[in-house]
Amino acid sequence: MAKDTYDIIIIGAGHAGIEASVSSARMGCRVALISMDLNAIGRMSCNPAIGGTAKGHLVREIDALGGVMGILADRTGIQFKMLNKSKGPAVWSPRCQSDKDLYSHEAAKLIKEQNDIEIIQDMAKSLMVKEVKDGSGYKYSIRGVKTQLGRDLECRAVIITSGTFLNAVMHTGRSATEGGRIGEKSATGLSECMLQLGFETGRLKTGTPPRLDKHTIDFGKTETQPGDESPVQFSHRKLPGFPVQPQVECFLTHTNEETHEILRTGFEDSPMFTGRIKGVGPRYCPSIEDKISRFSDKPRHQIFLEPETLDGDTIYMNGFSTSLPVEVQQEAINTIQGLEKTTLIKQGYAVEYDFFPTHQINLTLETKLVSGLYTAGQINGTSGYEEAAAQGLMAGINAALKLRGEAPFILKRSEAYIGVLIDDLINKCPEEPYRMFTSSAEYRLVLRQDNADLRLMNYGWEFGLIEDSQILRLKEKTSLIREAVSEFNRKTISPEGANAYLESCNSGKISQNEFIANIIKRNEVSLKTLLASDYFSNSKLAERILGDTEALEQIEIDIKYKGYIDRQEQQIESFMRNEEIRIPEDFKYEKIRSLSAEAMEKLKRVKPNSIGQAMRIAGVRPSDISAIMIYMRG
Repeated sequence: MAKDTYDIIIIGAGHAGIEASVSSARMGCRVALISMDLNAIGRMSCNPAIGGTAKGHLVREIDALGGVMGILADRTGIQFKMLNKSKGPAVWSPRCQSDKDLYSHEAAKLIKEQNDIEIIQDMAKSLMVKEVKDGSGYKYSIRGVKTQLGRDLECRAVIITSGTFLNAVMHTGRSATEGGRIGEKSATGLSECMLQLGFETGRLKTGTPPRLDKHTIDFGKTETQPGDESPVQFSHRKLPGFPVQPQVECFLTHTNEETHEILRTGFEDSPMFTGRIKGVGPRYCPSIEDKISRFSDKPRHQIFLEPETLDGDTIYMNGFSTSLPVEVQQEAINTIQGLEKTTLIKQGYAVEYDFFPTHQINLTLETKLVSGLYTAGQINGTSGYEEAAAQGLMAGINAALKLRGEAPFILKRSEAYIGVLIDDLINKCPEEPYRMFTSSAEYRLVLRQDNADLRLMNYGWEFGLIEDSQILRLKEKTSLIREAVSEFNRKTISPEGANAYLESCNSGKISQNEFIANIIKRNEVSLKTLLASDYFSNSKLAERILGDTEALEQIEIDIKYKGYIDRQEQQIESFMRNEEIRIPEDFKYEKIRSLSAEAMEKLKRVKPNSIGQAMRIAGVRPSDISAIMIYMRG
């Protein structure tokens, strides 16, 4: 094989690029990973945190499929926390604060140690394609990438994971400079090439807060935010000595009316309010100027102070994303409790960049125009490391499967948050940065973070991304869960065996034998403490369950929430019936006269492959679906 010939080329070495390159290489492909800066592999541009509400679900799913984000987070996390524990298990979400320098170092090390990945420091300037004339629906097929240094790299597939770098411009006050991150240049040429091929493009924006000098902060005036006493790993692959890094505290403070008044003085210089930024920003992660403009009745806003590294001097000011002039940022910050004498190490700024609306890609993340060309991450209009990594993994798997001549891998909404993410991108085609929320998943009680391995790990094993030892462990855990749930639903406990324990946890006594499962369903009852009670002292099953914290948690959830889970399973069955009604790829929507004009336009643009997918396209009404089904039957 010639030196500059590869199976797959990945453009961009951020979180999407890492997952795409590792997954496709492990599936037997020869991979080239192009990065403009070899020191920026896995760099955390914004908050050095992994996970959070719904995002933690994505990381657990990435790991269950054989991805690496969870492993990197476990190796570099300096504070771990399970969010929303006061609520139901559907919304429990793991999060960790990472050391950003360690994360980037570990990511680069992992890439370099992976066989069949060649890292190239260069800029991808254009795509090499050839016209397709086989009636497949593609206009072109990919054949390679041209770089800034004049290299022609040939390949059979390309995955673009360019992040916020395509024609990127950074804004602070009235200052605008080219670049995707401070100190890093924009990526040029690729957008123009894709426009020439017939793609549509748009502009989005994101922002980042200031970084503060930790030595100038009075932490005694803030509220301490500790991590969990018994932290939980992201990865299902157990890491010896976890947590690996020393664990630190984060801190909470608040803005006030004086802060808001000072920030308002900078509005006339704000690139957002003066119209210099044309791109749409993330609605659910607004800048501080957005917050005080849209929520003017709120006297204060939360500010979390989070260390970026173990040994460095910078503190990330979470909740204070801004592109106001530097002097306004500094003055406003000094009005916040604990930050009266704080100095900025790096100012906040906004980044505006090109993206490509997602009606132009399929559920595999392959583009509809160019065979073998995939896009993943912020180029698809998403925000967040986790959303990018999930797409990178799916693009890497699907590109490798296509080169093998095998069927594509598409996760349904009923199977994974990753399925919800990609389904929403294709069918809703968001015009602002898309962020994953638990509320986006209608089957979220089934798609919990704790059972990602039960749902997805067999897929990863089939692709060669999960080790046999992990599957053996999965089978053992699954068997234990089934045995326990069956026994607790079948066996009863006497008043003599239960009442002493029930009294100790302030739960009503029983007067006759009761099924153990019904005892477990009580709010006051904890399965862990129940199994540790005298009644179960000689139970081998109880001993095995108490020795497996993951199985213990899933057994308790399965029993306590059985009614709700059964209801969601019935909803999933109904969902699957609609997914199984296939729509031919060449279906002629224009022959159905009763379709609304909006439905006609959306259906022809998205080209849904099932009635279920057509039902989820924004602008397609129930009457349109009925008309399609009547026509298909006729």
